Amino acid sequence: MAALVKRRVSDDISPCGPFLSNLMEQGLLVSLVRSVDGHCLPRKRPRVIAPLVLGVGGRVADVKQRPRSIDTLPDECLFEILRRLSGDKERSNSACVSKRWLTILSSIRSSELAAQMKPSVKSLKKTLPDLNNHVPATEHETENNGFLTRRLVAEEATDIRLASIALGTCSRGGLGKLFIQGGDSTRVSDVGLSAIAHACPSLRVLSMRMVPLVTDAGIAEIADGCPLLEKLDLCQCPQISDKGLISVAQKCPNLTSLAIEASSSISNKALQVVGRCCSKLKYITIKDCPQVGDQGIASLVSSPSSSLERVKLQALNISDLALAVIGQYGKNVMDLSLISLKNVGEKGFWVMGNTCGLQKLRSITINYCNGLSDIGLQAIAKGSPLLKQLSVHKSCDLSDTGLVSFTEKARALENLHIEDCHQLTLMGVLGALLTCNPELKSLSLVRCLGIKDIDFAPAQLPSCKSLESLTIRNCPGVTSASLQMVGKICPQLQKLDFGGQSGVTDASLVPLIQSSEAGFVDVNLSGCVNVSDSLVTMLVKAHGSTLKTLSLDGCRKITDRSTMAIAQGCLVLEELDLSCCSIGDYGVAILASARQLNLRMLSLANCTKVTQKSLPFLVNMGQSMVGLNLQHCHLISPCAISLLEEMLWSCDIIS
Repeated sequence: MAALVKRRVSDDISPCGPFLSNLMEQGLLVSLVRSVDGHCLPRKRPRVIAPLVLGVGGRVADVKQRPRSIDTLPDECLFEILRRLSGDKERSNSACVSKRWLTILSSIRSSELAAQMKPSVKSLKKTLPDLNNHVPATEHETENNGFLTRRLVAEEATDIRLASIALGTCSRGGLGKLFIQGGDSTRVSDVGLSAIAHACPSLRVLSMRMVPLVTDAGIAEIADGCPLLEKLDLCQCPQISDKGLISVAQKCPNLTSLAIEASSSISNKALQVVGRCCSKLKYITIKDCPQVGDQGIASLVSSPSSSLERVKLQALNISDLALAVIGQYGKNVMDLSLISLKNVGEKGFWVMGNTCGLQKLRSITINYCNGLSDIGLQAIAKGSPLLKQLSVHKSCDLSDTGLVSFTEKARALENLHIEDCHQLTLMGVLGALLTCNPELKSLSLVRCLGIKDIDFAPAQLPSCKSLESLTIRNCPGVTSASLQMVGKICPQLQKLDFGGQSGVTDASLVPLIQSSEAGFVDVNLSGCVNVSDSLVTMLVKAHGSTLKTLSLDGCRKITDRSTMAIAQGCLVLEELDLSCCSIGDYGVAILASARQLNLRMLSLANCTKVTQKSLPFLVNMGQSMVGLNLQHCHLISPCAISLLEEMLWSCDIIS
């Protein structure tokens, strides 16, 4: 054997010396085979592992087999190999080999694929298809149109997961929408975002919330690789600055929606570029960005190519100047939200309304703006002839005079929502209803402590024949007398919300129930602790054929008697909330026995009389239910809840 190993070959075969001087270094033997005509035939080179080599002193030593694999190739070579794969399915399958292959494949841009760079000869020849040759649909390459949506939450959001999504969606229609809901432990970085940019040119929607590791480089990759991007949401992404947003503005001309929240690195500079480059931008939301001021907002709105329709500004350091520009140049704005603007005063709202530029405005929301007063609200109504919806929250200076003046001028008003405005009184609300648009459909009064019962009847009561929805919540001054008055002037009510009105009694609601001609569809009496079974019985008899939603949360006087009325009289009821009511197993059994009742949502939270005996009845009702709340039903054991979850697998059970 030693002689065999030491054998030397002639110089005409190996002029440089021994053919295999050291099998440890060479690793392979080469066999040369000649054909009859003297030419070498191509053959697969066999792998020969030398088990023995010479050790010290001529002794034979064992040698471990060295691994021979494609993984020994450097990344550059593997990149060149993988980019020559012919189709999306082949690339997707190859990505399953290892994380290294996945990483390399995800780094290949669409323009770098050899199949796209050099079309094959067959593809250049246009021949008629062979109709007799049937090709299965699964073998066709799917067009990358961006039909797929992917959502990653918390720990699911990693770079590896994004790379997998990027390659896996290519052969299935392409990724169109990507939502990343992160957190403090989110590990998504620029690497994962680059993978999406390289493989998903069809991406149209990107939403990132609480993604602290993504920087301007990652957003720049998206801008380069996803030119079709239409919607971008950046919430609590601290490392994204003007540079990243400018890249998107310059390279994504189809951008129609932009939301920026809690970003201290984005300033007026980026918004100026957005206003100049994004002519298709229709929806803009900017919240809690301390570097954004009047100049940035003015650049967005006053751009000659601006087509903004929905503007939401919250917690920004802007002044009256920004509102003046919006009022002057917001010719296309239809929905305007102004929230927590501490530096905006009465003058800003007055100028915004009197410039008469908001001719298309349909809805305006003004929350936590101390500068809003009667004068400003009146000017808004004057400058917005098409205004249909007003929502005001926490305005200390808004009084009855301002509300009445507003409703006189807002002749198209259909929805009015007032919350935490304590200077308003019941007389002011009645005056507004008397002078408002006769087509007013919805009125909502929430936590207005100044609205109280009056001791005398007004000389003239309004007629609200078109009012369909009435909400009076957490207004302790409104009791039976006021509600009886409402029942006389609102004959077309369909939605009634008296949540938190502890002063409501059966007698105060009887006029409303009797006067409604259209039939109640949605009734919320949560927290009305004085409501009893008698009222529920009357309500069901009068409106059981139209009632779809009924909430009696916290009504302790409601017993099994009410469930009997509901089971017998409600024909289309879908949602029923009996939380904190005096309902027992008998009441649940009655509900289950109603054949015409097909509840989708049922809440029995804090019903301490409901026991495990109700489980068979809940199973019977579970055929139609999608939501069941059994929180704090302490007489139902966890084992029983688990069994119920198995039997009602299509129903979400909260326990």
